[in-house]
Amino acid sequence: MGVIAKDDNQITLYFNSRTSLGQQTLPYVKAAEKKVRTIDISKTTVTGTQWSELADGLNLPISELVNKDNPDFKKEYSSKEVELEQNDWIKVLQNSPEVLSMSIAIIGDKFMRIENPSDFEKYLKLDNGDIKNQG
Repeated sequence: MGVIAKDDNQITLYFNSRTSLGQQTLPYVKAAEKKVRTIDISKTTVTGTQWSELADGLNLPISELVNKDNPDFKKEYSSKEVELEQNDWIKVLQNSPEVLSMSIAIIGDKFMRIENPSDFEKYLKLDNGDIKNQG
């Protein structure tokens, strides 16, 4: 059992309000006909367990949640081929939330990867039962 609350009648959005992706994604999610719970990672600390659950829900390694082209990441890690342990990737996300490479929406047990604000729009067009975990 995970630590992230899941509800078929609610969208939970993990996003960063300080990035253009986060700022542009939020209105798309709020347009849905469901209750919306937002987790702004620039203001709220996400635990290591939550990061792990988010990555697992997307079927991704935690390292894939990090935008390695982000200037803040490059400043800290000059090499693009950074080899870190899972806990180190979690620390990167916790200490530098601006490096999150996507927003993440959750409806029930479905995790959605939002890399472009309009990505969420395609999920709205699907029947509720057809939304699949996106990884």
